[in-house]
Amino acid sequence: MHQRYDGGDLRLGEVLETTDAYTRYAVTYRSSGLTISGILNLPAGNGPLPVLVLAHGYIDPDIYTTGRGLRREQDYLARQGYAVLHTDYRNHAGSDDDPANEVRLRLGYTEDVVNAVLAVRAASHIPQLDGERVGLLGRSMGGGVTLNTLVVQPGLVDAAVIYASVSSNAVQNFDRWIRGRPGTEDLTAEIVAAYGAPEENPAFWRDVSPVTFLDRVTEPLLIHHGTADETCPPQWAHDTDAALRAAGKDVTLQLYEGEPHAFEAGWQLSIERSAAFFAEHLTAG
Repeated sequence: MHQRYDGGDLRLGEVLETTDAYTRYAVTYRSSGLTISGILNLPAGNGPLPVLVLAHGYIDPDIYTTGRGLRREQDYLARQGYAVLHTDYRNHAGSDDDPANEVRLRLGYTEDVVNAVLAVRAASHIPQLDGERVGLLGRSMGGGVTLNTLVVQPGLVDAAVIYASVSSNAVQNFDRWIRGRPGTEDLTAEIVAAYGAPEENPAFWRDVSPVTFLDRVTEPLLIHHGTADETCPPQWAHDTDAALRAAGKDVTLQLYEGEPHAFEAGWQLSIERSAAFFAEHLTAG
C-alpha cells in the first residue's frame, strides 16, 4: 500500500495474430524495475478505447507461454470493443525473473497488475488506449491478485470482475495450496521462517489478506463462481461478498449451478454479464 509504483514503458512488439475484429500484439512494460511481457488485443478503429487488464490464474511457469490463460475472455472482450491487456506476470514467458516472489506469497503479481494499469495510463504513444477508462478481470489466482489490487490502490481502475477466485484470506490459500502439500515442504519452511506461521504471527497474515482491507475498495465488483468448483470452494465467494457488503461496497455475486472451476455451459452467460458490467461502469466521461 505504501510503496511507489513505476509502471510505464508499454511497448508494442510483433503482431501475433490478425483477426477480423482485432490485432493481437506481443507487448512489454515496466514493473518494479522488471520487464514484464504480455499480449494486447487492439480492436480495429482509432479509439480511444476502454482498456481491460486481465490477470490469469495459476499455470506452472515452466509450461506457461505468453498470453496463455483467459483466451476466451481475451477474444470475446476485444470483439466487444475493449483493448485487452493480458499480463504474463514476472517469472512467466518473456518476463524478467523475481526469485523472491514465491516466498513473498506472490505479491509481485499484484505489483505487475498495478503497474500494467499505470503503463496503460502513461501510454500516450498508443492513442487507441483510453487510460481514463480501465477495468480489471482476474480468474482463480488472478482473482486474488485483483482483490489485492483493489485494496492496495483504491481508485486505480473503474470496475473489476473476478471468476472462481481464491480466498480473500491468505491463511486459507496458504493452507490449501502450500502448507502440508507434497513437494512444498521447502517453500513452507521458507515462508514460515520469513513471517511465522499463521498461528505464531496472526498479525502478519491479517495484514497480507485483502479481506482485512476491503473497506478501502472504491470500485464496483462483480463476482462469478460455480457451485461445483472443487478448486476454490464456493464458500470463499460467499465470504468475500459478505465482507464487502458489510463494508458497504458495491458488489454483485453471481452463482452458476453445477459449474466447475473452469466454467463450461455457464461461461457464455458469465461473459455477457461481465461485458454488460464493464459497459455500465467504463463509460466515456
